[in-house]
Amino acid sequence: MNTALALKAALLGFIEGLTEFLPVSSTGHLILFGHYLGFSSPGRSFEVLIQLGAILAILSVYFWKLVGIARGVFSDRQTQLFVLGVLIAFLPAAVIGAVMHSVIKTMLFNPFVVCISLISGGLVLLAVDEAQFEIKHEDIATFTPLMCLKIGLFQCIAMIPGVSRSGATIVGAMLSGASKRAAAEFSFFLAMPTMAGAFAYDLMKNYKLLTFEDTAAIGIGFVVAFITGLIVVKGLLDYVSRRGFALFAWWRIVVGSFGLAAWFIYG
Repeated sequence: MNTALALKAALLGFIEGLTEFLPVSSTGHLILFGHYLGFSSPGRSFEVLIQLGAILAILSVYFWKLVGIARGVFSDRQTQLFVLGVLIAFLPAAVIGAVMHSVIKTMLFNPFVVCISLISGGLVLLAVDEAQFEIKHEDIATFTPLMCLKIGLFQCIAMIPGVSRSGATIVGAMLSGASKRAAAEFSFFLAMPTMAGAFAYDLMKNYKLLTFEDTAAIGIGFVVAFITGLIVVKGLLDYVSRRGFALFAWWRIVVGSFGLAAWFIYG
């Protein structure tokens, strides 16, 4: 494995860990930066498989809370409803993702789609961040099954690269009456089955295409994504509670605009 490829994999791993849990679209950033770095992987697997690092980061941060949930899932009614809610929110994306997997990767994984999605999603996030919604849920344990289903349907929009899985779920949760902190935290929990499912499905589809060099690049990206994701998850909830999502909305708009300009100039 040459040094240039290793550095590109590390940079993309850093971008994955930095952006996975922010409402800015990690997949969109990976496609955009990968395109202009001249980086490619068989079946676009690198972009999906390094998400395992981000999954492990969130599992590490929420380890003891997850242990508590596991202990209470057979005895505590509120815990049972919360787990059911996460599963309900996960199902729409699982079904549509399995059916549309090839179409999405073939037709939508390109910089133009990403840039348009980044800009339009940034404008939506700005509007939602500034709106004054009635807050009915400060705690994710109080989310109802119907509310979780609505959030899950919003998550399906994020199959368009550049939309952002966390951004779509946060917007869906806030429109359903969640506070900004609760919306962000629920997006963390929903990320676990969603990203794990995407990882397993993509690996099953493309593992035969991966060479030793591809696997080494994925390994580097995974490690860097884990370390970076760990730092982001620990600080994000406190930040959005105080400042909201405006910074991430403008981030999306700026990155999307520069990417679009580069697309028209350089192709």
